[in-house]
Amino acid sequence: MLRAEREGPVLRLTIDRPEVRNAFNDELIGRLAGAFAELDPAVRAVAIQSVGEAFCAGGDLQWMRKAASYTEDENARDALALARLYQAIVECPAVVVARVQGAAFGGGCGLVCAADVAVASTQAKFAFSEVRLGLIPATISPFVVAKIGHGNARAWFSTGEAFAAEAALRMGLVHEIAEPEALDQALERKIRAVLASGPRAVAQSKRIAVSPPSLDESARLLASARAGEEAREGVGAFLEKRKASFVVER
Repeated sequence: MLRAEREGPVLRLTIDRPEVRNAFNDELIGRLAGAFAELDPAVRAVAIQSVGEAFCAGGDLQWMRKAASYTEDENARDALALARLYQAIVECPAVVVARVQGAAFGGGCGLVCAADVAVASTQAKFAFSEVRLGLIPATISPFVVAKIGHGNARAWFSTGEAFAAEAALRMGLVHEIAEPEALDQALERKIRAVLASGPRAVAQSKRIAVSPPSLDESARLLASARAGEEAREGVGAFLEKRKASFVVER
């Protein structure tokens, strides 16, 4: 269902439910949430990927059928678990990179939005398809709007239409598209870029992008970084034309 493979400072989380197009159910959500809750602080990049033709087709229909018999409070708890997973990805100090090889629909699109960086195959398709099932994209909405803006969210939420990788790139849902045979190389380029940078600086930069500081706070954050050991090493390595100690080559 979910494979976790550690490669030094990189953790790969592979969703392995191709028989249901890698759709979410409560067990998969729990396993993903556990992986982020237990993340080793030494991990600097997390790759989220999947096997088969689809990246993640949203909610497992069998799980959704079962949820129809839940009380409203039980459904709220179920939905909150998924929302907390997305929030854990956003707040994770490591950089989370989504590798989207195929369809990312509904909650799968939410997973792409929660990731910091997304690379997609030119063959990938995306949709906020909840309205086609008489549902609404409520749980994913904070993460989608933060990623693609109100205007794009209004258009795609209300129609439920599928759109191609090129459109996803234009709206900022994904950050690079590649032919299917080059998708792994695109993913590795993003991971190498993360590992070439100071881990503390990366984590703080991610944090201020999610929640921009005030002017005074931003000045203090930069002053603290300038005085820190990581910046001294990074600037020193640049001036001395050597590799900084925090760089991990792959």
